[in-house]
Amino acid sequence: MDPFRRAQIILLCDLCKTAHLQSHCERCDINLCQTCVGKHLSDSSIRHKVVPYKYRKSLNYSTCPDHTDELCKHYCEKCDIPVCSTCVSSSKHEGHNMSDILEKISAKTESLQKDLDELETRIYPRYEEMASDVQTEEAELETNYGKLTTIADQHGELLHREITAIVNQRKSDIQEMKIKHLSTLNKNTEEITQKMAELKQIMSDLKSILKSNDVSLTATYKSYKSKNSEFRTLPPKVRVTLPSLSAQKINKDQLNEMFGSLSPLSINTEHGDTMKSAEAVSSPPVKPLLDEPRLTATIDTGYDRLFSVSCLSEDQVWTRGDNKTMKLLNLQSKLLTSIQTKSGDKPRDIAVTRDGDLVYTDYDDKTINLIKNKQIQTVITLQGWGPLYVCCTAANDLLVTMDSDDGEQSKVVHYSGSTEKQSIQFDDQGRPLYSSGGNIKYLSENKNLDICVADNTARAVVVVNQSGKLRFRYNGHPSNTEQSFYPVGITTDSQSHILTADINTQSIHILDQDGQFLRYIHCHLELPVGLCVDIRDNLFVAEYHTAKVKTIQYL
Repeated sequence: MDPFRRAQIILLCDLCKTAHLQSHCERCDINLCQTCVGKHLSDSSIRHKVVPYKYRKSLNYSTCPDHTDELCKHYCEKCDIPVCSTCVSSSKHEGHNMSDILEKISAKTESLQKDLDELETRIYPRYEEMASDVQTEEAELETNYGKLTTIADQHGELLHREITAIVNQRKSDIQEMKIKHLSTLNKNTEEITQKMAELKQIMSDLKSILKSNDVSLTATYKSYKSKNSEFRTLPPKVRVTLPSLSAQKINKDQLNEMFGSLSPLSINTEHGDTMKSAEAVSSPPVKPLLDEPRLTATIDTGYDRLFSVSCLSEDQVWTRGDNKTMKLLNLQSKLLTSIQTKSGDKPRDIAVTRDGDLVYTDYDDKTINLIKNKQIQTVITLQGWGPLYVCCTAANDLLVTMDSDDGEQSKVVHYSGSTEKQSIQFDDQGRPLYSSGGNIKYLSENKNLDICVADNTARAVVVVNQSGKLRFRYNGHPSNTEQSFYPVGITTDSQSHILTADINTQSIHILDQDGQFLRYIHCHLELPVGLCVDIRDNLFVAEYHTAKVKTIQYL
């Protein structure tokens, strides 16, 4: 024998001791062959965990502190410590409940896994959302405070104009009084000057008479009549009192009040919302339905035909119409961004992720694509199936309706990234949940994690729970006996209402989470198709023919 050749170690099944092992039960810590796996799993009293041998986890039992030659393979529930077989039979643990330490570890592992799943899918995304909200608020801070400053400047300019007008009016009044005063004084001066001229003439005449020695002037003496008594009464003297400007003392408080007050900066640190566990999802505040829903805005998209709308924010929506271009518009119909599909084909549907990125399905190209920073990434390419409509879940996964290439099958597929997590196609009796053929199957995830599909061909809203089990079908208002219900777009709100567009009656049906009809929304809609709601439960409706998006408040 070659002394350098190592002997091969053959690992055998711990049960039959003859066949090569292939699997390992982590729960029981034994190795199994293919034949013995079935026998081992037949013991349903234990929750076995069988994995391929190469993926097994090596278990390191702790050594008993009291019996150093034994391993702790049991667990004392009362003392809450691992124990060995000798400890179990000792008087120290007499009457205590014992469990298998692997079972205890399995339960702990399951609990830890649940914690991890909740942290990854529910709690951490909420923190990310809060951080994003704060960053958005910071980004808008300069703009919002700039608006306040502009309002103050505009109000100040208005007050300046009013004050300037008042000052000019007062100056005009003063000038008018000055002219009237001067005219009065001039008139008085003229009267006095005239009397003075008469006096000068009389005085000149008297001097001439007194200086003359001509006796013939005697007649002049006789004709002279004294006017001194007349002139002793002086002409009236006009006295004009100067006007005064009784300016009121400026009261700063009143001036501040007149200018308008600035509300104080309110900084309140709210106690963080306590998220309920995944088993008890938190119920949102109750928002009652309005008696009369009202139209609040209309957006012109510029398409010839419009199919879908998806909210990016309260005042920005993505739209897709009858060409290869997807448009981001604000409530004033201003085009903010436009993106063309990679293939040049029309997108079948669009959705906005929780990160604010756009997802679109390309039916002809059989792809599902993500647009991040205006760059298109193909995340999923299908074989034998064509992707139809898409929505984003609370966990930031994707739900996609799709038809088989032969048109004989339809299903909903749940993706996490590019990985398929779940396929929903049949009910408990193996019957198809969704109609084959017609490819209008908008969908939405409800707040209770139900998956809601508007199956137009089946003339029904089909709702399954997150496990894919059928909950109910809604076939229109109970009074509908002619099967005239043609659902198209579908969405859900914070109250777990299901809203679906009925293209036949040109209205929106509002259902509760159990499929009970609540009421209609009309608002003069014209062929409503795509639907979405924003974070404040404002409803956005895409109208097919008018290519307009109408915003409706209904809560």
